[in-house]
Amino acid sequence: MTTYKGINGFAVQSVASDPSPSDEGQVWYNNATYAFKIAAVTTAGTWASGGNLNNARDLNGQVGTQTASLAIGQAGPPPSTTVESYNGTSWTTAPSLGTARYTAAGTGSQTAGLLCGGLTGQPSIGNEQSATEKFNGTSWTSSGNLNTARFTLSAAGNTNTAVIAFGGFTGPSETAAAETFNGTSWTTVSPLGTAKRGMGAAGTQTAALGFGGYNSPSQIAATELWNGTSWTSGGNLNTARRFLAGAGTQTAGLASGGQTPTITGATELYNGTSWTNNPNSMNTARRILAGGGTQTAGLAIGGYDGPSVSAATEEFTGTQTLSRTVTVS
Repeated sequence: MTTYKGINGFAVQSVASDPSPSDEGQVWYNNATYAFKIAAVTTAGTWASGGNLNNARDLNGQVGTQTASLAIGQAGPPPSTTVESYNGTSWTTAPSLGTARYTAAGTGSQTAGLLCGGLTGQPSIGNEQSATEKFNGTSWTSSGNLNTARFTLSAAGNTNTAVIAFGGFTGPSETAAAETFNGTSWTTVSPLGTAKRGMGAAGTQTAALGFGGYNSPSQIAATELWNGTSWTSGGNLNTARRFLAGAGTQTAGLASGGQTPTITGATELYNGTSWTNNPNSMNTARRILAGGGTQTAGLAIGGYDGPSVSAATEEFTGTQTLSRTVTVS
């Protein structure tokens, strides 16, 4: 008969109390509680392939979660009104936008989504958009315009009636402008500490997270946190990058992909203070992709992988801490 000692070369230790500290994966028998125990084992987050988009796209907006998401706009040049809906397995065609555009910011949920800003033509002065459209699960309707027309901006919010939009490119340069949306109109609020575009974003209207980005000619590693009133600096990304995907919350953020300036699939996790490299990168490195979901159940869609615009969808399963107790009666 195979035994634990035969496999591992030593027997399970019998103790009257749980050892402290214990080593990860350590096994013992607590003879006071009559239970076999194993110390917690933490596994790294992993990416797995999801269903491909019907139309390869980059520079698009995205809203929702890993199992209920929308991919909005730009499906390869020229700008498109096409929208697709994801159920955690496959993408299906959803109601189209009113205005074709790309490099817009998307946020909210699959049934209460929002898209704002962007471009309808070439990225030049005068083509920046201020238009906002809201989705109710059935159709898109026009709503209040941004005060500052811009593209490659970022947005955070879990519904289309409470959003913050920030950064982007307007006129000849990057902007630090930030605005909040109440479901009807936009209000200018305190700007970012540094003007930038192509940032990753996460969180809500009153607890947002903006990270990475670009201020010509440099990629940025900085993180900024919004508390509903003002922006403060957070811990820097380990890899400075622009046009990356963001997901999660202000205290549990997920950054993936982007341009460093080379295309990367690097993934980092934020705990509210600092970023940690996740050992497993995306399966396909991409930039100008879209992201959503949470730090433990993230989603990355589309983007540009080097030779071409991508239709790939990847799903992230975050770090897991596993422990087990077996009681012997």
